[in-house]
Amino acid sequence: MLTCRDEILAAIRRLQSRHGRAAFRLDEIAQEVRAATNRYSESTIRTQVVSKLCKQAPVHHGTVYDDLDRVGRGLYRLHSG
Repeated sequence: MLTCRDEILAAIRRLQSRHGRAAFRLDEIAQEVRAATNRYSESTIRTQVVSKLCKQAPVHHGTVYDDLDRVGRGLYRLHSG
């Protein structure tokens, strides 16, 4: 079973493939995840993106990842390493 993190990263990759760009608004990411599964609420998806997966986010959670970069207000892309 995929985690919310897995679903978000897969959603961003689908968006990249479909739209040919690297960065996406938070609402685009949330909509893409919700289109694929209803297991996660929009608020859970938003919290994951903004607070747990974003490299630039302050550490407010026990487990955080550097999966995403914030490249503008409400705009995220996969971290390139």
